[in-house]
Amino acid sequence: MNSENKHKKKSKMERGLTNRHVQVMAIAGTIGTGLFLGAGRSISLTGPSIVLVYMITGGFMYLMMRAIGEMLYQDPEQHTFINFITRYLGKGWGYFSVWSYWLSVVFIGMAEITAIAHYVQFWFPSWPSWLIQVVFLTILGLVNLIAVKIFGEVEFWFAMIKIVAILAMIATGVFLVLTGFETPYGSASLTNISEQFSLFPNGGMNFVMAFQMVFFAYLMIEFIGVTTSETKDPRKVLPKAVKEIPLRIIFFYGGALLAIMSIIPWHELSATDSPFVTVFELVGLKWAAALINFVVLTSAASALNSTLYSTGRHLYQIAHDSPNRFLKAIKADTLSRHNVPQNAIIASAVLIGFAAFINVLPGVSDAFALITASSSGVYIAIYILVMVAHLKYRKSKDFMADGYLMPQYRLLNPLTMLFFIFVFGTLFLQESTVMGARGSAIWIVAFGIYSQWKFRK
Repeated sequence: MNSENKHKKKSKMERGLTNRHVQVMAIAGTIGTGLFLGAGRSISLTGPSIVLVYMITGGFMYLMMRAIGEMLYQDPEQHTFINFITRYLGKGWGYFSVWSYWLSVVFIGMAEITAIAHYVQFWFPSWPSWLIQVVFLTILGLVNLIAVKIFGEVEFWFAMIKIVAILAMIATGVFLVLTGFETPYGSASLTNISEQFSLFPNGGMNFVMAFQMVFFAYLMIEFIGVTTSETKDPRKVLPKAVKEIPLRIIFFYGGALLAIMSIIPWHELSATDSPFVTVFELVGLKWAAALINFVVLTSAASALNSTLYSTGRHLYQIAHDSPNRFLKAIKADTLSRHNVPQNAIIASAVLIGFAAFINVLPGVSDAFALITASSSGVYIAIYILVMVAHLKYRKSKDFMADGYLMPQYRLLNPLTMLFFIFVFGTLFLQESTVMGARGSAIWIVAFGIYSQWKFRK
């Protein structure tokens, strides 16, 4: 099949997402489950300066999205940003990136499906985890197979649950501070944030290590670039979705963290308990734990839903660009009558479904945990490659001077890459992440060399 026919075939994917879908998914896409469950741990690491860590990290993720957004604006027919790595860095790095990214997102899906079983067992502890995982995977798989519009509608309501929960936390914080509400820790007040303030209250190393924890809260922020390609007017929707990322980060992350610390002094927060549960229980919501469990359950289900969407599109892309016998046999490069990559989605879902059985096998589950951790480091390598591709794009004949341009790219692009390298380095500083960091380093070197060798001509 020549490249022209390929392009025509790929462009048949349905543009069923609306601006409403994309804008709400863009908001929720910047909010990870870690904010609800892990905010106490991140605050305990470095106190109020954790807000600074979230803002700095969010700022660099926004710059990456500006680079991706600039290239997608120029060529809105692309269904994955990985294509730009192939186009501007060559087939070797493209092959490395598309397979690495697909596998990394599959492992994220495996982690999310494992989390879903844990959250459901909060209410039904006797239900077997493998059954819960299979049921959720089947339901969300069907959502992805029916039509992209159905996927968008389900994601919209999943996103709204997260957004409403954070708005409720911020509103609670404002109300308690204005009324001087008395808690077991004293009065709710902004002075709870400034009291005993220090940029590095628990040492500079904890401040540095907080970056990798916060970085992974933003993972899959690039998903918004994938969804805009399936809207009716991507060049209108994309800039709006990307340019509002900084405001969302400041409002949702900054607002929620400041609300928590104004109600409970930061040095009194538990590193293990969810501060959302603690705050809502303080105002008399006895079923706060069940409420937040419901929020994180829908958040994990949303992440799994997005994972199926993303892995399906990327495997479809692989089947077009680097077909092999297996992908040809399952016809991964074809679209269903609903114009979705049906076979690619099913194949990805089956692989994610192995998590249901891996987790019950002793020894194998430990290896799975290592592989999942390793995929996080591989993500960083792909982010760096897409920034390099952006630099190449700026010097190519494709460059669109009147497009959606990344500001000050000569300075900010290399600075963003340095930040990603810094985050990768922090993975080696903590016992819980060092094995994953080593695993990802081995994969990057070994598979990177193989990919270059494969396309050496």
